[in-house]
Amino acid sequence: MFEKLIGQKQAIELLTQAVKQNRVAPAYLFVGADGVGRSLAAKCFIEMLFSSSIQPHQIATLQNRIHQGNHPALFWVEPTYQYQGQRLTAAEAAEKGVKRKAPPVIRLEQIREITQFLSRPPLEATRNVVVLEQAETMAESAANALLKTLEEPGQATLILIAPSPESVLPTLVSRCQKIPFYRLDTAAVVQVLTQTGNGEILQYPEVLSLAAGSPGSAIAAYQQLQTINSELLQQVKKTPTSYRNALELAKKIDKELDTEAQLWLIDYLQQSYWQQIHKRSIIEQLEKTRKNLLSYAQPRLVWECTFLSLLQISQVR
Repeated sequence: MFEKLIGQKQAIELLTQAVKQNRVAPAYLFVGADGVGRSLAAKCFIEMLFSSSIQPHQIATLQNRIHQGNHPALFWVEPTYQYQGQRLTAAEAAEKGVKRKAPPVIRLEQIREITQFLSRPPLEATRNVVVLEQAETMAESAANALLKTLEEPGQATLILIAPSPESVLPTLVSRCQKIPFYRLDTAAVVQVLTQTGNGEILQYPEVLSLAAGSPGSAIAAYQQLQTINSELLQQVKKTPTSYRNALELAKKIDKELDTEAQLWLIDYLQQSYWQQIHKRSIIEQLEKTRKNLLSYAQPRLVWECTFLSLLQISQVR
């Protein structure tokens, strides 16, 4: 079941033994960096749990249903945006072209839907399974509501996915079995990207550096890279050459990129500038840019200050 999951031997062993020994926990916390296989591991684990109640020839159909999210015993929760009375996932918001000024969150009403889902017996499986992606985005009210469910999950297993135990309320962590996931070495990253048909990413060293051992992050970074005007990208990869140039770059970024893309661009520029110039002051200046954007300062003004500062830094020998 775990053939597609590369480089996470400890997690695979812990989850496999739990099923084999019939000691599946009521709740798990999958912790590790984005894009290292936590969500894929959850799907593989669910396949293993659900396959015990079906015939071997039905496994392929089961796998498709789980990956499409349409199995009646599976409830998959993602952080959402609130838009015109609707809840939209990040993918749905991007598809609709919704401008996103704040990150998505797991909302109290989503936890209530989990409670409702778990109130009925499992269908076509021996247990219900709930997965919460980016569990660290839960508001306190949502986390407290989930705590009640974790105390009495009934005939179910919950899987929380988060970057670290510290990012989730301690009361939730204490009720979960922790499963660690680790960043991959370069060879494993290359293997994953090649197997998933994303070999073209290997041509972009900044993207690979940005991913830092996370194939999923490399794919996400590459996809984000494709949405940015290539001419603009080439211009900002070089430090400004004049005050006018600095102000023009700030204007273009403010006009062409939403807040999420601007925040991503900061990470990309840190990698690119570091590879070219190796000046710590530039990295620190870009961190100030991130902080100012997150505090909802006027983006054009933030970038004007950034590029004027980069101009001054680049002129210092």
